[in-house]
This record gives sequence, structure tokens and C-alpha cells, in this order.
Amino acid sequence: MAKKRIVVTGMGVVSCFGTNVDTFYERLLSGTSGISTITEFPCEEYPTRFAGVIRDFNPELFLDKKQARRVDPFIAYSVAAAKGALQQGKMDAAVLERLDKKRCGVIIGSGMGGMGMFVDGVQTLIEKGQRRVSPFFVPYIITNMGGAFLGMELGFMGPNYSISTACATANYSIIAAANHMRAGDADVMLCGGAEAPIIPMGLAGFCAVKALSQRNDAPTKASRPWDQDRDGFVLGEGAGVLLLETLEHAQARGATILAEYLGGGLSCDAHHITEPRQDGEGVALCIRNALENAGVQATDVNYINAHATSTPVGDMSEVNAIKKVFVEGRDRIIMNATKSMTGHSLGAAGGLEAVATIKAIMDGEVHPTINLENPEPGLDFHVPTKAEKMKIKVGISNSFGFGGHNATVVFAPYST
Repeated sequence: MAKKRIVVTGMGVVSCFGTNVDTFYERLLSGTSGISTITEFPCEEYPTRFAGVIRDFNPELFLDKKQARRVDPFIAYSVAAAKGALQQGKMDAAVLERLDKKRCGVIIGSGMGGMGMFVDGVQTLIEKGQRRVSPFFVPYIITNMGGAFLGMELGFMGPNYSISTACATANYSIIAAANHMRAGDADVMLCGGAEAPIIPMGLAGFCAVKALSQRNDAPTKASRPWDQDRDGFVLGEGAGVLLLETLEHAQARGATILAEYLGGGLSCDAHHITEPRQDGEGVALCIRNALENAGVQATDVNYINAHATSTPVGDMSEVNAIKKVFVEGRDRIIMNATKSMTGHSLGAAGGLEAVATIKAIMDGEVHPTINLENPEPGLDFHVPTKAEKMKIKVGISNSFGFGGHNATVVFAPYST
């Protein structure tokens, strides 16, 4: 039986480049770094003092004033990005009213959830006692609450839950949402990831793991995937959400189709809590699973939005895995790294990079990878350092998380 076709009809972002999808991609095309010195809290003693910080974000534009003041930022980011996707998908109040809400769902995950709310609650407990802990402490730290807020506001009664697979979260969520639609559980799904880790505890934790770049004298140069002088990733934050619909549903309401979701693949490295497998078998399996699920051949793919975090071990491990899948015709594949400009937004990364992949398909132009001044030998793929025009036939986007969780999503231009 032929698989039900799934299309993308809307996208939304919250990023270091703002909340407008077009602006987000324009900044990527221009090679602009969104990385800057952290001024939101004192961190002079930290070995890393910069990140892809979101500034000038007003949650009151997306939530009522009372909730906007209370919720952890990851919830506000989830809601804002989802509403951006609905807006682009032209799902205004009149359209929403006509939907069968029992067949509309939300899967927006987070790797770390309400970390800021958790830290504040612990500090209140220690300093003021248990009676002063907020009644919102539990609801606003759990990872499902962004989707819950959207379900309540929109009336969506279909599948609604969160997935938490570290930095692969958003791709897992997109795949799960599409699978629900192919299984006949829903016609409309909002899906992606959100993260708000740039707080003292979040920064301290990643410093302790020794995962972050320490290029404090040049923050905009710190995220440098595949460069021989890379020294770790740069922390980011935000949200990326897609509005997915079955093709039949999108056509019936006259929606503009931005791209088609062809499929996705998952795997586990089964190796280490933080390090990838050096033989690349887990990632290669994931990509092969994605291509099989999508019904395409490796030779059909000509664009890869890589996970490429700028870590000494991870970058080339991914490249070596990709080489196992794409054995022939590597010269026709363009590969790039969105994180070179946004930093690594953990559970939100796959969502933001899915948006970048779809925009590349729509605009016929792929963004550069910045700071690639001294490429690793054996890179073997064309990695543009300036924006390049390109007609994408099939594009894939990779996301991998601590614990060995791997997820690849596959998109293509929509054609009848």
C-alpha cells in the first residue's frame, strides 16, 4: 500500500536571528553569526562566556500576560514558533474553526525542559523552604507543556506529547508526527523542538562536560564545523516548528505547499553517553533507514544539512558515516552546517535545521558554513563558504544526541 503523502505548509522559528522565518534564512544566507558574549548573567569565571543568545523576545506577543510572566522560556519559544507556523500556513481563526480538532495534534519536544524554572525552584526551596515553592514548579519544568499550552489554546485533541532525545529531539518529533499521520491518527500536526538552556546552570553543565568552545576573544569565530582549529560547540537556544498536513487535507483547504516530507530514520549508537561511534555505524544505519523510509536512493540526495556541531570528535565521525552511505557521486552533493551561525540549540536544533533545509528547497539557494578556514582532510563533500544557488532534488537533515540517539529527516520539493 502506498504511504500517505505528508507535506509542509508552515514553519515557525525562535532564534538568535528573531522570530521571522524569512529573516532567519536571510541571515543564514548572508553568513551572519548569531553568536555573542553573554551579558544576561555574570559568567566572568566560566571557561566559556558566549552563546547564541535570544534577545528582544517578548513572550506577551504569544501568551497572555500572566502566563508570559510565569512560564519557562522553552514553553514560550514552543508556542511562538508553533504560532509562526500556523500563521505561515494561513491557519487563521476561521480556518482553525473549520478543522476537525480531534484529528489535529502537537509533538514538540525539549531535551532539557524548564531548566530555568527548576533551578529557581531549588533555590527557593533551599533559601525559603518548601512552602514557598511555586505551584507552577512541576507543570513548567516538564517537557510536554509547550504542546499542552498549544492543545488547550487551539483545541487540538489529537496526539499530543513530547519526546526528549537530547539534541536529536526535534527530528524525532517530526518523524513521530508524520508517522501518526501515515497511520491515520491525524490530518494536521505541529512538530519540532524547543530549548532554553542559556542560564548559569546550563552553561556550567556543558562547561563541566568540556564540550564547549573557549574562544572567548572571538565568539563569532567559535563555531567552526569541520575546521581543523575547532575546539567545541557553541551553546544556542530557541525553537523550530513545522506545520505538517496530509496532502489530501492541505489540498482540500487550498494550502500553499512549501515542501514534501518523504520520510525519516532512527538508530542508536549503543556506544557511549556523549561520544559518537568512531566507525559511524549508528549514523550510517540511521541515514539508510531514512532513505528506505522515504523511498529514495542515495543517488537521489544532493543536499545534506549536517549535524556538524564543531566538536573535535563529532564532526568527522558524521562525515565518515555519511561516506558509508553516499559512496558514489559525492561531487554533486552540497553539505552545510547551520550551527556555524546559530550555535547548537540542543533539542531545538533539528527544528531550526529542518526550516533551513525547507527554505533551501523553496528558495533554490543554500547557506554557507562560516569559519571554515582550514578544512579537515577527507571532508570530500562540497561545503560552500558563501551562499550558492542550487536546485535541490532530495535533501536530508541529520540530528544526533547524547546517549547515541540518531535521527535523519528527508525533504524534497513538492510535485504533483
